[in-house]
Amino acid sequence: MNPYEIVKRPMITEKSTIQKETNNQFSFEVDRKANRVEIRHAIERIFNVRVVKVRTMQVKGKVKRVGRVLGKRRDWKKAIVTLAGGENIEFFEGV
Repeated sequence: MNPYEIVKRPMITEKSTIQKETNNQFSFEVDRKANRVEIRHAIERIFNVRVVKVRTMQVKGKVKRVGRVLGKRRDWKKAIVTLAGGENIEFFEGV
């Protein structure tokens, strides 16, 4: 699988910014079928960094309502990647 198909987008939120500053952790939305090993290799290839740990979770989509119509957002997978000391992803700098 192509690394760019596994890692869909970075998560830039207030919580992820705090994790980046305190624990050197970065959050990404990833493909639902990807496992930890595939995510680790994809992050290492895309950003040229050394990954220490990968934690994943399945995020359930919220049920939303517009008038009488009920809808549901899609389910997705989130990965929190811990980098080795001294490593950094420059994409997140200045955010």
